[in-house]
Amino acid sequence: MALDARLVRTLPADGSGASLLWIPPGSPIIAGVKRLADMFTDPDTDPRVEPPTRGDERATLVGFLRWQRDTLELKCAGLDADNLARRSVEPSTLSLLGLVRHIAEVERGWFRRVMAGQDAPPHFYTDTDPDGDFDGAVPDPALVAEAWDTWRAEVAFAERFVAEAPDLDITGKLPDPWRGPMSLRWVLVHMVEEYARHNGHADLLRQRIDGAVGQ
Repeated sequence: MALDARLVRTLPADGSGASLLWIPPGSPIIAGVKRLADMFTDPDTDPRVEPPTRGDERATLVGFLRWQRDTLELKCAGLDADNLARRSVEPSTLSLLGLVRHIAEVERGWFRRVMAGQDAPPHFYTDTDPDGDFDGAVPDPALVAEAWDTWRAEVAFAERFVAEAPDLDITGKLPDPWRGPMSLRWVLVHMVEEYARHNGHADLLRQRIDGAVGQ
């Protein structure tokens, strides 16, 4: 392969039949494409499903949110409790395990409490320990299992809620104290943004642990 050439995965408009595309040296699109050798996982074994390119609004938002959720899980794959709980740099308490615990609380807060109106107290933090989701992320296999079980349960609830909602204009049963009633559309867009931001953190945390980068 030429030094500045790239192999990239492409996806047809109908969302099926991903293939590899050769981009020759000097192509104007090459600057934004990573070399295949640098990718976090082989494109042929990437467990994530591409969002639909011609879906309706709900399918598109759900597709991008699912992609972001799967990306967080992918960034944590293959790591033991010690590595998952490894902090970034002092004085930060940021860790991959902390991100999983934190994002589980975010899912729970928006979909159970705000949208569904459930009495759903937080799992990993309290009024007296507001940063417990990150501060309590210690290298204990039992805590890792609890974090993933909680996250998956909250994601499953959110997915059911969105699938059963009559439309994206419905508002949550618990108004936001600063913004007032929130639509399901707003919550879905916000969740994509929330995951995307924290997946950027996960990129750096994972690279520091074992050098894995990209995607």
